Amino acid sequence: MEEKVISEKEIGKEDLEQIKKLRDSYAKLKAEMHKVIVGQDDILEQILVAMFAKGHCLLMGVPGLAKTLMIKTLSEILSLNFKRIQFTPDLMPSDITGTEILRENKKTGERDLEFVKGPIFANILLADEINRTPPKTQAALLEAMQEYHVTANGITMELPLPFFVLATQNPIEQEGTYPLPEAQLDRFMFNLIIKYPTQAEEIDIVKNTTSEREVKLGKMIDAKEILELQKIIRKIPVPENVVEYAVKLVGLTRPEEAGSKIDFVKQYVGWGASPRASQYLILGGKVRAVLEGRYNVSKDDIKAIALPVLRHRVIVNFYGESEGISSEKIIEKLIQEMEK
Repeated sequence: MEEKVISEKEIGKEDLEQIKKLRDSYAKLKAEMHKVIVGQDDILEQILVAMFAKGHCLLMGVPGLAKTLMIKTLSEILSLNFKRIQFTPDLMPSDITGTEILRENKKTGERDLEFVKGPIFANILLADEINRTPPKTQAALLEAMQEYHVTANGITMELPLPFFVLATQNPIEQEGTYPLPEAQLDRFMFNLIIKYPTQAEEIDIVKNTTSEREVKLGKMIDAKEILELQKIIRKIPVPENVVEYAVKLVGLTRPEEAGSKIDFVKQYVGWGASPRASQYLILGGKVRAVLEGRYNVSKDDIKAIALPVLRHRVIVNFYGESEGISSEKIIEKLIQEMEK
């Protein structure tokens, strides 16, 4: 089926100008990021896709791959408030959301409870090693990710917008960890795998970090503009056949829907992706198209983000694990099947 092409006339003039601004800003933003970060273009693009789609990211990678530096640099360029929480087994929910303390009014002498906001009240929050804290503390963060507010003693407080969470998990040293349940993993738009740099990239990293070097970062778009762009992204029309492609791909990850058509799904998959995956494929496809200077979302955009959207939503069963079948292999094979 031939893909429908969306014309510029189908997008408002003001929105079109904002989209062009985002496309131009993206190129400048990458240039600014590369003053500090070497390589990692794919990860940077996917983080921005998630941010403009109002999603959150789970990052997998060993220590020392500049995850914190990347996010801190990005927040500085975008003029956003950045906070980092190191998750530990003794971390309490109040350490994230905030707590009430008793303070005395110096003028009246009266004592009142005052809520002191926790680090979650930030635009960009880095939750480092989220799987090292118990489920009760994990839940405090995940509720805020979904609702964009915090409730303490019956009082609801809105979080600053935009609100964007990047949680990291260390793939090594799994002793004493509390893996996120599948239902909570589903809250993250992307699961990103940060790999080791190439030898050439590592040489540049060592040179840049072992010498005296002052870097001045330019400012790009700010919080208000990001919120406007998040709204505009949702206005971008998507061809019907692209929506059908995304929904069909997600549907085939479910054993009961794949049925006899896709034997390996029924054989190796315990649980497939939820409708939230279909939503994120479309939203992510919109942002990716805009960042590349296009106003048309294509099937290629859906394929490009299928792995980070689906890899943590497709749960391999015991038989799959015993035969070394990963969720990534299943997703890649499904995309190949859909091309037939």
